[in-house]
Amino acid sequence: MMKFGQSIPDDQANLWRYQVDRFVEDNREKLAGLLWGLLQEWGEDSKDILGIDLKPSPHFIRCSREALEKLNRRVDRQIQEILGIVDRYSREDEVAIVAIGHGQVKLIYYKPDRSPRDCFEDLSIDLDTLIQQLETEMVSEIDPLPA
Repeated sequence: MMKFGQSIPDDQANLWRYQVDRFVEDNREKLAGLLWGLLQEWGEDSKDILGIDLKPSPHFIRCSREALEKLNRRVDRQIQEILGIVDRYSREDEVAIVAIGHGQVKLIYYKPDRSPRDCFEDLSIDLDTLIQQLETEMVSEIDPLPA
């Protein structure tokens, strides 16, 4: 039986995914703005994607397309769908972020209420400060993964 809703999982393997979902929900527009700003820094032709690495503590990383392809090969193409979304999402309208935690990968994919460009333009802080603020919030909201 499938249960709908957001009940807190009682196992560590699923708790981090729930906590990442809560963090994203609380910061949808900031993350959209952050992603847009980083994509502008990385360049129009960049196929890199924003990542959240949970080890040793939650922080943002830049994931290259090549690294994601290599991971896909190592896991017998089990993240092929993630690669398809990453390749085809609309950077003008949507947000795609990969979260990496304890041998697992989670795709964060959504369309914010306003365009990522508008979210970025409404930020009154620079990217470095925004990254610091969001990483501090992640550390306080997402439990560290066991070693």
